[in-house]
Amino acid sequence: MDDKRRRARVQGAWAAPPATTGRSHLPQTPGQAWRRKQLPDREFVFKEPQLVVRTVPEPRVIEEGVHEISLSPTGVSRVCLYPGFVDLKEADWILERLCQDVPWKQRMGIKEDITYPQPRLTAWYGELPYTYSRITMEPNPHWHPVLCTLKSRIEENTGHTFNSLLCNLYRDEKDSVDWHSDDEPSLGSRPVIASLSFGATRTFEMRKKPPPEENGDYTYMERVKIPLDHGTLLIMEGATQADWQHRVPKEYHSREPRVNLTFRTIYPDPRGAPGDGTCPQGCH
Repeated sequence: MDDKRRRARVQGAWAAPPATTGRSHLPQTPGQAWRRKQLPDREFVFKEPQLVVRTVPEPRVIEEGVHEISLSPTGVSRVCLYPGFVDLKEADWILERLCQDVPWKQRMGIKEDITYPQPRLTAWYGELPYTYSRITMEPNPHWHPVLCTLKSRIEENTGHTFNSLLCNLYRDEKDSVDWHSDDEPSLGSRPVIASLSFGATRTFEMRKKPPPEENGDYTYMERVKIPLDHGTLLIMEGATQADWQHRVPKEYHSREPRVNLTFRTIYPDPRGAPGDGTCPQGCH
């Protein structure tokens, strides 16, 4: 075949039209398939996202009487408030005696390895030492007669016995004690604390310890406020120390001195083995 005829065949092949059928074999786009479907009639309704709103609970103010402030697997937390446990005239005399005669001392506290002077004066009475917040109070069996009398009166009226006493002197509104629990092993598993106040009224605050899921956040935990007046007795018992913390905060207004006596039982066994409840030496 000569070159002229070969070129004619090639050109004819390119010019030939493609074969056609009645149905296209080209792929369909998603949009074409979607348009052929019949969608059901649906009404779109916007729903506001549900937000969990938590409010900070108002503190509960405790008045005279016996109050069960919480119940948990640990047990019942109970506080008993007795205003006027010591009448005013006697309370005035006791306050003056204690301010003068108790060997008050400002001790050094330790927090996060930082040493600081405690914002109050303290004294300890008891045959055994007492260690709290990395501070050790040395034994002091020489009870003041007024303290022995108060201890006996509290025991007769409450049915509880005590062998030790931590005294606190708040000199003015700047003195305070920070959040803590009286839950040292030497106090036993369910300690009873008897707190007797003289002098200026100060607010005793309590807050419930948060469960593990709160990651130590006290923001939404229950709170209690107890004004402790001159001559008022407060008893904390049950699971109160296990489930709650307490403090006496600083005040913004001028406050006269206040003496607080916290009677308690210290056990020689660090596990808090029961004691015999006998009266300390020098307290007869």
